[in-house]
Amino acid sequence: MDFELNQPRPSQIPPIDFRALLNDEQFNAVTAPPGPLLVLAGAGSGKTRTLTYRVAYLLSQGVKPSEILLLTFTNKASKEMLHRVQDLTGIEPQRFWGGTFHSLGHRALRIYGEAIKLSRNFTILDADESESLLKQSVEAEDKTFFKDKTHPRPGPLFNVLSLARNTQLSIDTTVTQQFPQYDDIKHRFGAFADTYAKRKAEQNVVDYDDLLELWLKLLTDAPEVAAYFAQRFRHVLVDEYQDTNTLQAQIVDKLAPHHRVMAVGDDAQCIYSWRGADFENIMTFEHRHPGTVIHRIETNYRSTPEILALANAVLLAQPVGRHFDKELRAARGHSQKPYVVQTMDDREQAEFVLKRIRSLIDDEGVSANEIAILYRSHFLALEVQLAFSKAGIAYQITSGVKFFERQHVRDLVALVRFVYNPSDTQAWQRIAILLPKVGEKGAQKIHAAALEHGRLLQQNFLDALSTDDVRSKVAKDARDDWENFCVSLRQVAEVMETGTPAGVFETAIDGWYGDYLKGAFADYVERLDELKALIGFAGRFEEMQDLLAQIVLLNGETSDRQVDPDAEAIKLTTVHQAKGLEYDVVFVVGLADGQFPGRRSIEADDVEEERRLFYVAVTRARNELYLCYPKVATRAGPGGMLLQPSRFLMEIPGDLYDPLRIKRSFGW
Repeated sequence: MDFELNQPRPSQIPPIDFRALLNDEQFNAVTAPPGPLLVLAGAGSGKTRTLTYRVAYLLSQGVKPSEILLLTFTNKASKEMLHRVQDLTGIEPQRFWGGTFHSLGHRALRIYGEAIKLSRNFTILDADESESLLKQSVEAEDKTFFKDKTHPRPGPLFNVLSLARNTQLSIDTTVTQQFPQYDDIKHRFGAFADTYAKRKAEQNVVDYDDLLELWLKLLTDAPEVAAYFAQRFRHVLVDEYQDTNTLQAQIVDKLAPHHRVMAVGDDAQCIYSWRGADFENIMTFEHRHPGTVIHRIETNYRSTPEILALANAVLLAQPVGRHFDKELRAARGHSQKPYVVQTMDDREQAEFVLKRIRSLIDDEGVSANEIAILYRSHFLALEVQLAFSKAGIAYQITSGVKFFERQHVRDLVALVRFVYNPSDTQAWQRIAILLPKVGEKGAQKIHAAALEHGRLLQQNFLDALSTDDVRSKVAKDARDDWENFCVSLRQVAEVMETGTPAGVFETAIDGWYGDYLKGAFADYVERLDELKALIGFAGRFEEMQDLLAQIVLLNGETSDRQVDPDAEAIKLTTVHQAKGLEYDVVFVVGLADGQFPGRRSIEADDVEEERRLFYVAVTRARNELYLCYPKVATRAGPGGMLLQPSRFLMEIPGDLYDPLRIKRSFGW
């Protein structure tokens, strides 16, 4: 058959020797006849190269740049691919429709939006503006909603509604699955969403999610526009297809009724369901595009055969029929097996990692930049951060800020600091402004009033806070919160007098701040786990002053020293943030059941995405891989909690790794 439905056009680009520049798997995918193509590109197999050369190949066959639509998830990915296409063909990036789903949705709506009654002069709300408009919409329905601190604030509420929109699931289902802390009030969210949508329409504005929702509406409700797109874009290419959400997959299907679509991705790296990615999109691609030809790109140029053998074993443990069969094959020579490292507890795990890294750098010449420590959740890296800070080892956290610098951790520490020393006005300022409508000046007035009242009546400062005279200085919107706030501070003070530092932090988490956390952050459950890690840390100390001093010293050692992004430093990152990256040496820490896979996944009997996340972690390593787990979780407090090795480790045949058990002298 002809490559195009019309007569092929002569190519205007210089000749490219595709056969010489690609391996067999890549060549077969790049030069495949037009039609529905699913390219399963394994980790480290040259996915971007394949997609780039596919564009160049289409151009070499006479396809016009304007007939190719390239959909990516980041503008950076799109620019890199199209500039590489320019290097190959001489054709400039601006001649293509290439970019993120959202940017191309905006482009389509700006040109054709009037077909669905969207004025051409619509404006786009940024994140802050969207939350502000949602806040106004909620208060129009219920003026008191945000006064209850356990209710989501505008930001978290927007996250809930956004996820429901992108997955096309009901708000009830979305809350139940992802935001269980709001289960009791989820029935109210629908009315808020309706009012928000109405106000956007009245003001001729759209938010970020509308760029997808309205693009799909345009392709669904304006058949003449859909027909134009289908005729114009004769070839649709999608990068990272496994990360598409429900809206994005439907947009692709609407754009390609001709089924000339190449979807490139890897089902084994679908790890973003919490932000809307739908695993079913890639699994059902063949059903939605009959006649799909699957190309597997399995030659891995990154890792050693031993690391890939372990990675393949992770995939083999997936349920039958719920994944595409694939087997990564190494292009590199043999080396050492991965190590599975059992330690007594989190602290010993951190000491092992520190000692091994020193040896790698000092004795074996490995660059610190080529060493990464990966973990499932932030709290699992606490002990590693403490060990590195004390040892003076430079490190960078590429998935956020250091543990004791995280917002909620600083809040809770400030609360404890203030109870310990009510004269600490900086700690007071930090917690007081968390109350509704209390700013810095308001916080200062309240503190001054309590100080004066306590002096006159010879009262304890915390008792003075509860008096009517001080309460009268509190902003009206904060008064409902005030009593609980004061009670919580007194409870912390009582434990501080008679209990342990660990008990102090546990009481602080269970009180007013725990309720605040629930409303302030959509990822409440994860942040609560991180705060609970503080209980284990506090369990090391008998005296509160020693604990608070240690936290300040740790922050002083790390916060004031700005790390040059180009400087030599160990990388610490969550596995999610490490996707797409690679390192010479990788340590995965916290590989115990309840930590990785996480407790919530185990309780829901749904660990498949966690297994894929483990696969992503394993395939980041080029030369050496250390899989570490503690036998005891010290974060549970004094005495700890016994742990079992991750089920993902137990599934791997023992001959694919070498076990290391740490001796007290840290020999192995």
